Amino acid sequence: MAKLLWEPSEERKNNSNIKQFIDHVNKKYDKNITNYAELFNWSVEDIPAFWATAWELFDIKASREYDSVVDDPYKMPGAKWFEGARLNFAENLLKFRDDRTALIFRGETQKRESMTYAELYDTVARLAKSLREAGLKPGDRVAAYMPNTMETIICMLASASIGAAWSSCATDIGMEAAIDRIGQIEPKILFTVDGYFYKEKPFDSLANAAGIAERTPSIEKVVVTSYLGGKADISHVPNAVHYEDFLADEKGLEIQFEQLPFDQPLYIMFSSGTTGKPKCMVQGAGGVLINQLKELIIHTDLKKDDVLFYITTCSWMMWNWMVSSLAIGNTLVLYDGFPNYPDAGAMWKLIQDEKVTVFGCSASYINYLRSVDARPGTDYDLSSLHEISQTGSPLSAEGFEYVYQEIKEDLWFNSISGGTDINGCFCAGNPISPVYAGQLQGPVLGKKVNVYDENGNPVRDREGELVCEAATPSMPLYFWNDPDGKKYHEAYFDVFPGVWRHGDYVVQYSDTGGFTFFGRSDSVLKPSGVRIGTAEIYNQVEKMEEVADSLAIGQNWEGDQRIILFVKLAEGLELTDELINKIRKTMREKASPRHVPAKIIQVPDIPYTLNMKKVESSVTNLVHGRPVTNRDALANPDCLDYYESILDELNV
Repeated sequence: MAKLLWEPSEERKNNSNIKQFIDHVNKKYDKNITNYAELFNWSVEDIPAFWATAWELFDIKASREYDSVVDDPYKMPGAKWFEGARLNFAENLLKFRDDRTALIFRGETQKRESMTYAELYDTVARLAKSLREAGLKPGDRVAAYMPNTMETIICMLASASIGAAWSSCATDIGMEAAIDRIGQIEPKILFTVDGYFYKEKPFDSLANAAGIAERTPSIEKVVVTSYLGGKADISHVPNAVHYEDFLADEKGLEIQFEQLPFDQPLYIMFSSGTTGKPKCMVQGAGGVLINQLKELIIHTDLKKDDVLFYITTCSWMMWNWMVSSLAIGNTLVLYDGFPNYPDAGAMWKLIQDEKVTVFGCSASYINYLRSVDARPGTDYDLSSLHEISQTGSPLSAEGFEYVYQEIKEDLWFNSISGGTDINGCFCAGNPISPVYAGQLQGPVLGKKVNVYDENGNPVRDREGELVCEAATPSMPLYFWNDPDGKKYHEAYFDVFPGVWRHGDYVVQYSDTGGFTFFGRSDSVLKPSGVRIGTAEIYNQVEKMEEVADSLAIGQNWEGDQRIILFVKLAEGLELTDELINKIRKTMREKASPRHVPAKIIQVPDIPYTLNMKKVESSVTNLVHGRPVTNRDALANPDCLDYYESILDELNV
């Protein structure tokens, strides 16, 4: 049995959004649901009723009601949701026009700005007018090469109000990687910025923006916001105009929200791009809206008086996810820059100062705090904080325990997992169930999640593939430039016909209903045919004080596969025979003999995507003589040069 870390009080349960949802379902459908497991079972046994209830209770604003919830929930891909409905995504996020704070921006430079809901509406209205005058129409594409600022959200909302599809890349993405993404979708408008700050140093991004514009012929206008200070010289950027000059002068405008079908394209999201050009996943406005509201209202228990803060960039789907919270009316805190500058307390001081109630971060961030022995609960006033949401990659049981030991004892730790593909979660938490070390609390409502073995049989209490057996509204409508749907089908439906295979290696426990994630199944190791998730290795190795970070890959070797473990050691340490033996002994005793690496090699750094996920695939490709086609998709691509330099060492 996993270690119990937290149980919600009766007061917390009774005040939760999910309690109101359950009460409504029980009354309307004559049920007697008393816990989360029963609610989940109902939500996947009567899928149309569940989503109809979500539409009703989440206050979705539509000019025309739907004719039917879904034509066939088991049709994947291709299920049609809420046909007949007419709505606008931005209108749902801008339904509040009062003087409560909508956005707070905090930058590394200590710059602080805020905007009320009334000011947000007014600014979006002015920008939407300018975009219409520039010729933007429903179905056009708009791209952003921007940091995580208030202007980025304003630009998205203005574009969505017209019915254009939005894609965004953070400015820390290299020009080639940005072109690989933005260039595919042929945008009409590009929003960008004069630069950004990282570790308090200014970085000019206009040269990259100019390159994107020059090599993307569809771009008719480049709108440049100012961040570094003053108006930058933009004469070298094709078709460029300053944001302040582009923005309409009139105040008090009413937004003309285009009323569009439920499946009107809203977002074009990109895969990580570590093995080739990123795939472009087109997602519908209504599907994203209703799914993200479900996750924010039910699975995050977000309310109007909450202050939500997630460490993210606009390259990561968590940016899209958190922005949808504006439909709830809470305050959203935006941060741009390095989260650990000038030290590991930076984000906790922000949480203290802004009285953040819900804080979101990645597993790598929590692991960093552990590695520097940070004690936020002792050093800062975290009385406002009642929930931490964690995602990005699997977090060990020890990581869960650290949160309760060193951050806050009475706090809901809500570990979530899903994907860019669905702009949401497959597994997440809920505020009426206990939290166990190393486990996500359960599958999310309305998604028929299961775990399959290699033969497609459902399994519990052993590792298998995460699958979804029925359609959900936020699954991609299609992939861009995939007219016959081949890329889409190959991505999810080739392994288990008619069932979505997500590509995560997990276990679901029959006693708690919780899930543990073990990393991507496409990076699963198979020494002697035994499947091992890379997270199983990281969970043991990275507990060692000598090891700062690690990366495990499978190398094809003499008709089998052997495990190569790369370790980044704590500062000043060298990999000795003694340490190698200690690592092997730890793996043998804590995991199994199968987990013991054949080779352990010290490296100066571990490659990560811009979303802070380890990139086993790039190193695996190098080791097997395959090209790494998109280094710009990595946060630290230069580190791969070292791996290339030691290839001879790996072939003995």
